[in-house]
Amino acid sequence: MQHAFKCYHGNKQWLVVLLSCWLLYLSGCGIVMAASSAEKKKKPDPVEVKIVAPAALKKLLEKYITLPAQPFKDDISQAIYARKIRQESAELLVTEGYFTPGIEFGRQKENSQAYELRIKPGARTRVATISIEFRGELAADDPEHRARTAQLQAEWPLKPGDIFRSARWEDAKSALLTSVVEKDYATAHITESQAKVDPDTARATLSVIIDSGPAFRYGELQITGLERYKSDVIQNSVPFRPGDPYRREQLFAFQAALQNSQLFNAAAVAIKTDVALHRAAPVVVTLTEAQSKHVGAGLGYSSNNGARGEVNYRDYNFLGRAWNLGSLLRLEQKRQTFSARVDTLPDANRYQYSLGARVEMTDIRNLKTFNQRVDFSRIRTTAHSILQAGINWQREQQEPAGAPKMTNETLALDLWYRYHDINDPVNVRSGYVSEIRLGGGSRYALSDQNFIRSYARHQHWFPVGQRDTLYFRAEAGYTLAPSRKGIPQEYLFRAGGIQSIRGYDFLSLGVSEGDAIVGGRVLATGTAEYVHWLTNDWGAAVFTDVGDAADSLKKFDLALGYGVGARWRSPAGPFALDLARRHDTGTLRLHFSIAVAF
Repeated sequence: MQHAFKCYHGNKQWLVVLLSCWLLYLSGCGIVMAASSAEKKKKPDPVEVKIVAPAALKKLLEKYITLPAQPFKDDISQAIYARKIRQESAELLVTEGYFTPGIEFGRQKENSQAYELRIKPGARTRVATISIEFRGELAADDPEHRARTAQLQAEWPLKPGDIFRSARWEDAKSALLTSVVEKDYATAHITESQAKVDPDTARATLSVIIDSGPAFRYGELQITGLERYKSDVIQNSVPFRPGDPYRREQLFAFQAALQNSQLFNAAAVAIKTDVALHRAAPVVVTLTEAQSKHVGAGLGYSSNNGARGEVNYRDYNFLGRAWNLGSLLRLEQKRQTFSARVDTLPDANRYQYSLGARVEMTDIRNLKTFNQRVDFSRIRTTAHSILQAGINWQREQQEPAGAPKMTNETLALDLWYRYHDINDPVNVRSGYVSEIRLGGGSRYALSDQNFIRSYARHQHWFPVGQRDTLYFRAEAGYTLAPSRKGIPQEYLFRAGGIQSIRGYDFLSLGVSEGDAIVGGRVLATGTAEYVHWLTNDWGAAVFTDVGDAADSLKKFDLALGYGVGARWRSPAGPFALDLARRHDTGTLRLHFSIAVAF
């Protein structure tokens, strides 16, 4: 047994030796494989190619040419790449008007791995002549068509002597076709276009032929997608009548009006481009109705009125007549409001009617008010203006701290007009907004006081440089009356806070009555602000506000505030955060707001 054990033990030692050798072998293989894999994963450095060319062309070539991914294996691979890079460079230079360039590619030094692409662009091709020919109804020989074709030819942007670029050539053809299509000729198209380049003279001869086809006129509307509403709801938005000449911008305006309507989630408007129907081409209107009832809720905060919570309800098919019923319950720290309003759809002349009611409580600068109001208005809205004429009755209970309570009633006529011409309704950089309001009441018609209130406001944005904006605002108001007694606060004036005089608390400028600040009969304020945009979304502002609200011109005393702020083009609208200093006391106050207040 002992001999047998020894023999087994010896075999075990040999087995251990053999296994160890095998593991070492496998380990070595693994190392070799890992090294081989690492070599495969490691990418060789790209070949250095220096571009020698005029600065503008050098940037173009650096942006678009393909650099060699790895060193050339031999002279054949280098020659293949040289042919490729010369072809790519030539194609890029053609787009800039260089049709006879000299292109060389080779080593910078003998046996060097650094290469050089040398460009001699040669003469730049310019436009020699341009031929624009029209066919179809537009080519008719009468004064109207001759005048239009002459205008289209005069507006052609690529004149003789101009540098010929492929992009400009394509853009010019597209603009010409668009000018023909947008008025009368819905099926106009380019039948032939040529750009013949003579490399020897560096001249380009251009020719374009456009077939206008027949002139189109509008036919009847073909509406699909209406389920809840009758076709009458869109008739007043139609900017044309059957038989009118086709205008593409009218179709776009009609489609935009439907898309902006709360009645539809989507709208598409197009004319049928069947040449056989050109005398009365049907206008196809495809609609997707929106839900008619909506409930919403929100939370917020403003430096004027503090924390806010609100719930609103809307019915865009009130009484089954596509009228808009809106109601709102808004609770703020300084103001609580419940309101309801019904608006009719605009008629063919863009007029609509509005009936509303509101109950509101405020507690601002030690003045508590409880106001009940009912109003009826006629409103006309266009692309740039709003005109509103109406009548309202309101009863307001005032409770100024340290002064007697009072109740004021009035039946007032109101006229309000606003005109705006701005580049962007959300992020304004240029343009202006102006508004005026005139209203009044009489003791002979359910009012406690005779008064006439006038108010005007103007805001103007001036672009400065590529990004910056200079902004001015001015407002003035005057209430002609024997006394402010008996007049609701809506027809008097207070100032201070956002969109007024920053550095002062909200509505803190007015007339002292007991321990409260109430409205006066005179108002004038102004703002100058400069915004420097550091990026597309972030900017910094400096501003100055000045003005006052008082009971008479004699008591008018200008208040001054100034400071700095931050601006952010947030997804919810422009956000402004301002740190303002009140000049007379040096008090600092923080203001912030979201969205531009017109």
